[in-house]
Formats: sequence, C-alpha cells, structure tokens
Amino acid sequence: MRITTNLIYNQNFRAINTNQGNLSEIQQQLSTGKQLLKPSDDPVGASQIIRITEELDKIQQFQRNNDLVTNSLELQETSLRSINDVVNRARVLVVQSGNGILGPEDRQAIGAEIEQIRNQVLDLMNSQNSSGEYIFAGYQSSKQAFEFSPSQPGKKVTFEGDDGTNEIQISDSVKVRSSSSGKTIFEEVFARLNFDTDDSLTAASIQSSAITRQQTFDEFHRANYDTVNDANNRYRFEVIAGDQVEISNVGTGEVLETKAYLNDSPVVFQGMEINMQAALGESVDITLQKPVKSNLAETLNNIFLALTNEDIADDDFTKVIDDTLVGLDNGLEKLALESSSIGARLNIAQSVRSSNLDSEIANEKARSSIEDVDYAKASTEFSKQETALQAAFQSFPRVANLSLFNYIN
Repeated sequence: MRITTNLIYNQNFRAINTNQGNLSEIQQQLSTGKQLLKPSDDPVGASQIIRITEELDKIQQFQRNNDLVTNSLELQETSLRSINDVVNRARVLVVQSGNGILGPEDRQAIGAEIEQIRNQVLDLMNSQNSSGEYIFAGYQSSKQAFEFSPSQPGKKVTFEGDDGTNEIQISDSVKVRSSSSGKTIFEEVFARLNFDTDDSLTAASIQSSAITRQQTFDEFHRANYDTVNDANNRYRFEVIAGDQVEISNVGTGEVLETKAYLNDSPVVFQGMEINMQAALGESVDITLQKPVKSNLAETLNNIFLALTNEDIADDDFTKVIDDTLVGLDNGLEKLALESSSIGARLNIAQSVRSSNLDSEIANEKARSSIEDVDYAKASTEFSKQETALQAAFQSFPRVANLSLFNYIN
C-alpha cells in the first residue's frame, strides 16, 4: 500500500485536533464542574436534569411562599398577643372599679387607663404589615380596618373591611390561610345574654331582677331562644297558690317548673333571680333578649363612658360592669381561638418547609449525580489526553521525516 506524504500530514493533523478537542472538553468540565456541557453529551440525562430543575424551581417558590405565610402569621400572632395582654389588664381594672368603696376620683383614674387601653386595642386592630396593608381588613387591606367615631350615635367602632381571607400554596397539596379577618376576631363577639321584664299585665310588680348565675342562664338561653317565634322567648311567672309560682312558656303553654313562693322573696329560675310582689292569679313576664354582638373596642369604650359619667346610677353602673366582663371574656375567648388557629397553621408551615427541604436535597443530589463532574476521573482523563496530545506533537516530526529523500546522497 502506498502512503503519501499528504495522507501522513492529514492523519497527524486529525489526531492532534481530536486530542486537543478532548482536552478542551475535559478542561471545560473541570472549570464548570459539569460533565454535561450540551444535551448531545447525554440526551437521556439532559432530559432528566430539565425535569429535576423544574421541580427544584417549584420547591424554591413554595419555600418563598412559606416565608410569606410565616411572616404574616407571626405578625398576626404578635398583634393578638398584645391585645390579649392589654384586655386582661382592662379586665382587672373593671373588676377593681366595681369596688363599692371607690369614689368618683378613683373611677376617673381607672377610666383614664381604660381609655388608653381602648386606644391601644384600636391601634393593634389596625395593625399593618411591611407593605402598609391592614392585616385584619380582609380583602380591603388598603384601607383602615376599624374606624372610631366617638361622636356618632349608636356604635362608635365600625368595621370597614370584609371577611375575606387569603390562602397561599406551600406545597403541591397544601394551602395555608395566611390572613385573618377582623370581622371574625373582633366583631363576631357575643355580648352578655340578658332578659327583659314586664309587670304591666296584672297588679303584680317586679322589685328587682338580675342574673346571678350567668353560665346557667347562658345555657338556658342558647337552648331555648327561638329566632322565628318571639312568643316562645317569653316566660310567665304566675302565682297559682298562696305559696307557689308556676313558670311557663307563653308561646307554647308548656309548664316548665313550679316553685315555692313567698311575697317579696326572689324566685330563682335558670340563673335568674326575680324579686316580685304578686297575689294569687297575678303574674309577671320575662323575655329572652336577642343575642347581639359587640366589638371588643366598643365594649372598652362603653365601660370608659360609664366610669367617667358621674351621674350614672349604681344599678346601671353594675349592669355595665357585668356586660363588660362578659364581653371581655368572650373577646378573650375569640382571641385564644384565633391564636390557636394561627399556631396550628404555623406548625403546618414549618412541617411543610422541612418536607420541602428534604425534597430539595434529594433532587439536588439526583441532579448532581447526573450533571456534576467526577473530579478524580476527569483529572485522570485530563492527564491521559494531555499525554496523548504531547505524544502526537512529538511523533509527527519523526513520521514526517520518514522519506527516501533523506537517504539519497
């Protein structure tokens, strides 16, 4: 076979180019840390890397969402904890104000502190996040959640937001509620359940009436209040004998109880105490009041007004204290329920964060096993290719000199 000089040069040129290309590729792998530099290097591996990268991007977005949820819930939790602290302080002051030995100056002093607590509660109910949004305003977060207008008739505190709440996706299957509506927490607070009296039907008269066991009365009210037929909320205390009172439901006619009766002695029934004067056949009625709701700040404002009113009657002041204590207790219960809910959501967010982190680590490891270079192997291959290139450079001049012309004199 005849080997031409041109063939020798071309073969050596291709060998040098091939070795240089291999060496350059290994150098790039070592410098980038990636063994897949283009899809053609490993089409199957490249497609797997694309899928894994998409999954990692999704997990990272979930983690950012988790941060948003956590920050929002922690801000709400802090606000509710602060409200709880100051409302408990207000409760102590309200109980203290019921002390009969306190004079007008003492009540004024307590009223001044209650006023500051009311203002602080209003500020906390209008808490804002770092973006300036009102966190308890629902979807209307761009405007103040609660407005206080002391000069307007009726309710002084009005809710300007709505009951909307936001949910944020923190994993493929988990959404967490990131906001709470002030309507649910502060507006949906039941005021003290009570009753009205009526002694105009006969010559009987009511000397006094009160709720002496609020819990017992509340249970009776909740079990028997009729939202449809008002007559069923009316109960009659009728003297049926010289020493007996029959208690019946006016609407249904059902006799509920018969109790011993002495004139001018109180009749105790379901947590109520009715002190009446009535002869045989005479009666008085009581009517269960419709349940109403009172804003937490409104309740504080009512006791503030009572404490600073020097002309208020003792019975009226006692009633305001009773109303306030129940309103504050119901408000504190609402705060506790929402705080528990926030705590549960924070726990879910933390658990999902850990799960996402585990998935992120597993996917990173899987991508690394396909994409990342093995430095020991690549370094060995680099040395091998470098030696091959040096050999090609060194052998080419010798091969090029293998010609008969070198031996002709």
